[in-house]
Amino acid sequence: HGCTIGQLDKNALFYMKQRGIPHREAQALLLYAFTDEVVSRIKIPALKYWITELISDKLGVTLDVEI
Repeated sequence: HGCTIGQLDKNALFYMKQRGIPHREAQALLLYAFTDEVVSRIKIPALKYWITELISDKLGVTLDVEI
């Protein structure tokens, strides 16, 4: 059992910002990529959709996710 605490990869943020992605959206994309490692394992489509919507709301962005 483990817990991950830390900051987002500054190099990844820099890379995304250099390609025109606003800072807030870059942060949201990196956070979503992290959470997707878990969410992608959910087998129940309705639950996967609901959790994705919760994450999207918390991040303040719209996530286009295939279920």
